[in-house]
Amino acid sequence: MIRGIVASSRPISWVNTAYPFAAAYLLAGGGVDWKFILGTVFFLFPYNLLMYGVNDVFDYESDMRNPRKGGIEGAVLSKQSHKALLIACAVCSLPFLIVLAAGGDAASNITLAVSIFAVLAYSAPRLRFKERPGLDSLTSAVHFVSPAVYGWVLAGSAVQAEQWMVFMAFLLWGMASHALGAIQDIIPDREGGLGSIATVLSARKTIYLVLACYLLAGGLVAVGVSGIGRWAAVLSLPYVLNVLPHLGISDASSGTVNRGWKRFLWINYLCGFLLTMLLIFSAFFTY
Repeated sequence: MIRGIVASSRPISWVNTAYPFAAAYLLAGGGVDWKFILGTVFFLFPYNLLMYGVNDVFDYESDMRNPRKGGIEGAVLSKQSHKALLIACAVCSLPFLIVLAAGGDAASNITLAVSIFAVLAYSAPRLRFKERPGLDSLTSAVHFVSPAVYGWVLAGSAVQAEQWMVFMAFLLWGMASHALGAIQDIIPDREGGLGSIATVLSARKTIYLVLACYLLAGGLVAVGVSGIGRWAAVLSLPYVLNVLPHLGISDASSGTVNRGWKRFLWINYLCGFLLTMLLIFSAFFTY
């Protein structure tokens, strides 16, 4: 059961939420203190378990029809395991949330509350933001942007215009990435009676929307960030290149986008490394 719980948290994606929090906290002037450590650990595992564990429980019927589920891209646990999985989500998350809330202020706690609401609203019954086209991609993007915003605010820094540009670019990146993933699931989602931005727009229109969002994200960083940091705009290019082979996609061939999705998972690691090097160089150059 423990192996299944860990699999539900998507270990390959842990860094996608822990890194934004940690980087933002340090860039905002925070140090390697208890808030940094606790927040990084929370956004590494408990946050992802909460996000993906709840999703696995309430998406069980459609996941059973999805051939890519059952590996690194999502666990499919038996219905008998669902109660234990939800309990694990609560037990792993609540202690972190209580301590972080106690150590934060009103602004950081509101940001954290919005982040957790987005995590639950995406998959939970009745809300089910993941089935509301457009809102599904926006909510998914908030899952990754909100840890960064929270890290910045928790460190006690005001969010200035340049930071808003970065967060907006990150949001567009997140929306594009979610929509890319939704394309590959068009057929199983329709068979399961689920709606998404891709099932509504079609594979072809969605892939061009993905391309536009990646390009716009890079453009925002190029014009909105000062100094060496604007070179981060170049990191949008691998994502753009990843999309180009799929521009001729149709709904019938939408499953082939899974190749692009798998490349996307590894592109994240490459771009994360390059961004880290850029941040280190920028800090050294500034000093």
